[in-house]
Amino acid sequence: MARALGRTLYRGRVRVAVLVSGSGTILDAMLQAGVPVALVVSDRPCAGLDVAERHDVAVALVDRRRFGGFGADFDRHAYTVALTETLRGAEIDLVAMAGFGTVVDQPLHDAFAGRVLNTHPALLPAFPGWHAVEAALEAGVKVTGCTVHLATLEMDAGPILAQEAVPVAPDDTVATLHERIKQVERRLYPATVLKMLGELATTGDLGRKDDA
Repeated sequence: MARALGRTLYRGRVRVAVLVSGSGTILDAMLQAGVPVALVVSDRPCAGLDVAERHDVAVALVDRRRFGGFGADFDRHAYTVALTETLRGAEIDLVAMAGFGTVVDQPLHDAFAGRVLNTHPALLPAFPGWHAVEAALEAGVKVTGCTVHLATLEMDAGPILAQEAVPVAPDDTVATLHERIKQVERRLYPATVLKMLGELATTGDLGRKDDA
């Protein structure tokens, strides 16, 4: 069913961009599920770009090193402008962050208002931020999980689209718990993206914001 929807969206010229910074396992899951990925963008050289190329998906490297790198000199606004221009130039309809390691600034949210998705390894609003799995273990919770949400300027604070719980085992480490969350994420995130695209296609609300 998911693959059939993906093929239908391809024929309708719906264009999804996936933003990556790491291994590309979520990207691979999206492609396997039939998400119509038109472009993969990374903020650094990474294996996710190789995953895209294996699937014959176009890639773009908008490298942070051109904007001050990974320290205090990083120009977040200028980087975001360049990233947004890359996405708009590719006529992207929806943006899915998949382990993207750069927090973006307002221009991206202006250009793709309500069209930027993210996934987080916790049941938001619990444990926002970069170290959600560690925080869940430190808090001693019995259940954590995965959240797919709309990304906003405030980190991990956008409207929730889907969630699924993951039990915490007594002997869990950060690595073992995170891997079980990722297993859920690789299923839940593609399904949520396809559902959102289907809803947008049904309502006809897929027009690009050319004047944003």
